[in-house]
Amino acid sequence: MSQITSLHSASRRRFSLGTLAAAAALGSTLLATGPVSAQVSFPNKPITIIVPFSPGGTTDILARIVGQALNAELGQSVIIDNRAGAGGNIGGQLAARAPADGYTLFMGTVGTHAINASLYKKMPFDPIKDFAPLTRVANVPNLLVTNPTKPYKNVAELIAYAKANPGKVNFGSAGNGSSIHLSGELFKTMANVEITHVPYKGSAPAVTDLLGGQIDIMFDNLPSSIQHVRSGKLRPLAVTTAKRSPELPNVPTIAEAGLPGYEATSWFGLFAPAGTPPAVISKLNTAIVKVLGQAATRKRIDEQGAEVYSETPEQFAAFIQKEVVKWGKVVRDSGASLD
Repeated sequence: MSQITSLHSASRRRFSLGTLAAAAALGSTLLATGPVSAQVSFPNKPITIIVPFSPGGTTDILARIVGQALNAELGQSVIIDNRAGAGGNIGGQLAARAPADGYTLFMGTVGTHAINASLYKKMPFDPIKDFAPLTRVANVPNLLVTNPTKPYKNVAELIAYAKANPGKVNFGSAGNGSSIHLSGELFKTMANVEITHVPYKGSAPAVTDLLGGQIDIMFDNLPSSIQHVRSGKLRPLAVTTAKRSPELPNVPTIAEAGLPGYEATSWFGLFAPAGTPPAVISKLNTAIVKVLGQAATRKRIDEQGAEVYSETPEQFAAFIQKEVVKWGKVVRDSGASLD
């Protein structure tokens, strides 16, 4: 009896050990495949795009165009969350601290990712370390516009008026550190004129005051002012790019109009928080690039006066590094600095 009992005990021990080993192996498999499965099933809930400026401006317009297209492509709702203030830093801080799971994206700009770090003495986020680039979305000319009631009808007349009336001409912007602000600072330096900067929380409220005559001029992103130009409510003086805009072929460049060598281009791109899984980054990049290549999306962006642009995350990251150097010099040369 004792021998039989001993054999049964040994058998039970072997069974128990085998079962534990199998369970451990299964558990390891589940742990290894769980995150991968989650990444493969991405997305399975709505995605939010944080826009660091107010509704109606170029950043908001482009985010909504791309968001609507991604809604159809990914089969999930895409929510636009406007968080304006501090030249885009408020929205940038919120996005940088969001869970790195691909469900919170950020529509960044040349301001948030290439200018602010040089302009602000304290930054609430690191534009390089805290974000994973997905792709650029568009390049956008800035447009020097004025209210038709103002006495200057071209760049030469504006410069002459500003020199004759130092400090009396003001220019609005989407906020301190925005490309609109720095375009004005660059103009101020190159034209050697004294003009006063008036920051707003986004392009839309600045354009509203420009239409009402409360501010004199604005170096606005073309998409947020082009409809007012077409309707005659705003007078275009020049575009800030090296070449004329196809949407406004009769409007000269600032270089053509009196300031040789002047050039400033805005860009907009999508980011995820740093640490987002590579599989999710890849899926998002593929989806965004695909919708940017669709005729309907391209048409909507082209009509805004913007140029569609898409690339790999690596190409976008390399581009940003160059922009940081370029705009850092502009900030230093202008002497601009903000707390």
